[in-house]
Parts: sequence; structure tokens; C-alpha cells
Amino acid sequence: MPWQSPISPGYSWYEATVPDRPEFPQMPGSRKADVAVIGGGYTGLQAAYNLARQGVDVTLIDACRFGDGASGRNGGQFGTGQRAWADETEETLGRERAQALFDMAENAKRHVLDFAAEHAIDIEFMPGQLSVGHKKSLEKDYRDHVEAMASRFGYPHLSFMEREETASRLGSTRYHFGIRDAGTGHIHPMKLLVGLARQAALAGANLFERTKAEKIERKGSAVVITTDRGTITADRVLVACNAYIGNLEPVSASHVMPIRSFIGATEVLSAHPNVLPGGESVDDSRFVVRYFRKSKDGRLLFGGREAYTADNPRDISTHIRRQISEIYPELGNVQITHGWGGSVGITMPRTPFCREVMPGVTSIGGYSGHGVMLSNYCGKLYADLALGKETELDLLKALKIPAFPGGARFRSPLLFLALSWYALRDKL
Repeated sequence: MPWQSPISPGYSWYEATVPDRPEFPQMPGSRKADVAVIGGGYTGLQAAYNLARQGVDVTLIDACRFGDGASGRNGGQFGTGQRAWADETEETLGRERAQALFDMAENAKRHVLDFAAEHAIDIEFMPGQLSVGHKKSLEKDYRDHVEAMASRFGYPHLSFMEREETASRLGSTRYHFGIRDAGTGHIHPMKLLVGLARQAALAGANLFERTKAEKIERKGSAVVITTDRGTITADRVLVACNAYIGNLEPVSASHVMPIRSFIGATEVLSAHPNVLPGGESVDDSRFVVRYFRKSKDGRLLFGGREAYTADNPRDISTHIRRQISEIYPELGNVQITHGWGGSVGITMPRTPFCREVMPGVTSIGGYSGHGVMLSNYCGKLYADLALGKETELDLLKALKIPAFPGGARFRSPLLFLALSWYALRDKL
């Protein structure tokens, strides 16, 4: 029986299809490092890899196993740009900053693909993404977005899909129209995570699992991390916990909110070749977004039941199957072979949070659903920053990310009310 993380329910299909997932030791006692990293997801491991390969003494710890958080349990979709469309960002930040943030996301996309190719990591990349509209009233926004991305942002890979094409590519008549993005795709996230951890170890990073950070303090010229296995004394620290920050660091916790999301993997759909015949991934226009795709072996991986409390549903499969059947009625009795969940880190404006939260301590997270590519790239950019290079992290540091209202006591109940309201609006 595989080891089960205390932070995420269910054994994922990703874990089941990576039989050689390596284990790393617990930290054997107190130690020193040039840079300490808290969090063994994409951000932390990319930082550790890029620092270690330049000869920096780096120690990385994770409270559970690498990949037990969002990096190993997500929907596997790249998307394009930041969470908000570039033309929406232009309205609030201006043309120049919107373009710079979009270019950064494109650099992030290339970084992941180049990293996997360089190290021969089979991330099972499949091209194409469909963004589909569940309300007819959104059609003009979708059409305008395709035109804006081509004419103002230099991205020619989008095409508007009329209802007939949308139905053909989905294998469903549930949605009214959509956008096809030929410049992106989807991957097997755990295979990327495992390959990244191996490369970080080979580069010389000191990697420790099941070692929980309990406190971060500035002491003189150093930062001291107290863990359940001893202390780490470092010149610099990267907090890369994202949605799993808990009470470790209050500034990050007030700006990055965890929301629960759940995914189910069906049996192989050999009898249903009409379901996503082109193999693209899909996201829809709901605020409480539904996202799904087919794996290389022909399963439907469907995520769509977000919950805004800390509780886990008793039966993920029941909820997931109900949503699948709304889009594909013929799959109403489909077998769900794996069901799992985890937390996604979001910010109020849905742009990443990057800040020096105390002298020598940088926190990065809140990718708001675009973390597969952005988190990898931000980890690499943090390493560049620590090495004294100019980086695009300055774009994120300059963003005004407000804290969630309500303080520690009321933040979660207020978020539950707000997002439940949006979920209700999705149905209207």
C-alpha cells in the first residue's frame, strides 16, 4: 500500500503510473546552507536544481513527500499567459506591463518543455487546449480575445470555434462556443516532478522529505528554520509552500488562500472515441472552473468540484461522475478508477504572489491555476536572483497583491461565502 500524505485525500492516477517514484531521507539533524528552500514542489525543486548546479550549497525540505502538494496532483494543463487574460490585464495594468507578464508566461511555457527535453523526462506532453463557453452572453468576449491576442500581443495560435466545431472537438453539445489554443498543451505532472527531483539531487542539492518547518526567524545575519528534525541556518530562504503555507509564515498566509479541488480518472474510454478525439485539454468559463483532458492511454481526467472549506468530500467519485455526465451523458455510469484532491493557491487578483516577507526570506506562490508552467519558471528565476542576475521576478514583485480580508479567523468563512456566490452565478 503506498504511503498516504496527510494533506491530500486519495491515491492519484499520477502516482499509480509512476512506479519508480524515488524517496528521499528525512533531515538527519541540524545543518547550515547558503540557501534553504521550504517546499518540494516545482518552485522549490527548480530553485534547488538551478542553485546547486552553480555550486551553491542548498538544502530543501518538505513536510511530506515531493509531489504530495499541488505540483504532483494538479490538472496537468499549461494554459497560456497568466490566469487573467492578457487583454483583461491590460485594462488594469496598462499595455506595457500586460505584455511583459504575458511574455513571462510564454517564457515559462518554453522553460518547462526545454527542461524536460534537455533531461529526457517523458512528461507525456500532448498539444492543444480548448477554452469553452457555458453562457451565450460570453461569446463577444471570446471573439474579442482571439483578435486581441493576435493583433496586440503577438500570439497567433488562438482560433474561435463556432458551436459545431466546439461540439465536434469536445464530443459534446454542452457548450455554446470556444477557443482553440494550438500553442499550448498538457502533461503528466508527477513525471515532471519526479524527473525534476532527480535532476536536483544529481546537481548536488540536499533534499529531505518528511521534514516539517515549524518556525522561520531572523537571527543576526542569518535566517534560522526550526524543523521537527533540527534547525537549518542559512543566508537566504525561499518559502515555496504555496497553498500549504499553514501558519508557518503569516504574510504569505494572508495573501495566498488555499481552495480545494478534486480530480477523478476514468477507466480507459475505448468504447467512446468521440470524447476529445483530438486529445486537447479543456477548461470552461465557469468561475468554479471545470477542467478535463484525456491521458495518453485514453482515460478522462476530470477536475471540477472545488470546495472552499478544509473538509474533504466523502466520495470524490460520486461528485466527479455527476459532473462528467452533465457534459457526456453516455458516461453516466463510467467507472472512476482513481479519485484524489489537493489545494490550489490563489490570490485576490489571481496573479502570483512574490515578496520578501522578512530580510533574506522570499515567498513565492499563488499561481491561481497556472502553476504548472509558472511555478517551474519562478523557481528558476529565484535561483537567478540569488545568483545576482536580473530576473523577471521584478514583474511579480511590483504587482499589488492585497491580503484576503477578515484576518486569520474570518478569512476562510468569507472566502467560502464569496466563492459560493460565484458558484451560484455559474448556474444562472
